Amino acid sequence: MPHHQHLSKDKILKKIAAQHPPIQLKKAKNIFNHLCASIMSQQLSTKVADVIHKRFLDLFKGTEPTPEAVLKIDFDELKAIGLSNSKTHYIKNVAQFAIDIGLENKKLNKLTDEELIAYLTQIKGVGRWTVEMLMMFALGRENVFSPDDLVIQMAMIELYKLDNSNKKKLRTDMLQIAENWHPYRTYACLLLWKHKDVEKKKKKK
Repeated sequence: MPHHQHLSKDKILKKIAAQHPPIQLKKAKNIFNHLCASIMSQQLSTKVADVIHKRFLDLFKGTEPTPEAVLKIDFDELKAIGLSNSKTHYIKNVAQFAIDIGLENKKLNKLTDEELIAYLTQIKGVGRWTVEMLMMFALGRENVFSPDDLVIQMAMIELYKLDNSNKKKLRTDMLQIAENWHPYRTYACLLLWKHKDVEKKKKKK
């Protein structure tokens, strides 16, 4: 795989990659559902976010969630799945945006990463990090880097011995290292997440 070969030039990533099966990106059909899931996962562990998203899907009794169906759900019923007031509003905002302006794959795939960030951050509750996660996990874009992701920051501080006393310098250093991962920065992020997952499991033992 070209990305594996390219990232293996980085000795740290090469070592992590050797411990995991090859990574493949997937493209999702229902971008609306993924964007809702990204909002639900903000500032939550993956485990908790997955539970809340499952409850969200259960509201639709086996059918795919649509913007129209989400808008019909009572605010308190949606909130009851484990969402805060603000996140409930944000998901309603996404549904309204999907109807009024559009979240079709065909439309989103035509936009560059920065255009897509500008397009989707018009929605109140959708920030840059949320769009980056969408680009990686739903649109299958190979060259996305998320310097504001806390786990990626922690992994890079640890593995690349970065100084985190100055946030601005830390960001600059991270971006500089990530330059070497072009055009496969998404895969590098996935490897950093995998590394921290393994660490977390070891601590639990």
